[in-house]
Amino acid sequence: MAQWGTPLGYWMMGMKMTQMLVEAQMVIGMRLMGMKGFWSVAPGEDLRMVTEKMTAFTQAAMAAQRAAISGRSPDQVLTAAIKPLGRKTSSNTRRLSKRGPSWPT
Repeated sequence: MAQWGTPLGYWMMGMKMTQMLVEAQMVIGMRLMGMKGFWSVAPGEDLRMVTEKMTAFTQAAMAAQRAAISGRSPDQVLTAAIKPLGRKTSSNTRRLSKRGPSWPT
């Protein structure tokens, strides 16, 4: 018999998803501002933003697959998938926000 999870589990999954999506938008904004010279970014940031996604999405897919194979509920499977993506968006947000704005001269 399939597990369906709990309302609290789905709510928590939604909160983690929302946090990850907000952080992703912040990272996108800082990187776009960096491309225009309004945010201080490292020289390899353009390459990093492309290459890091492959690893993060592979980790997310593997985590979701492990959770599904072990019989977890749908909210637990999605939470497992969100976790590696959330770690990346969280670390990127912290790293980029420390650099701060820069004004072109």
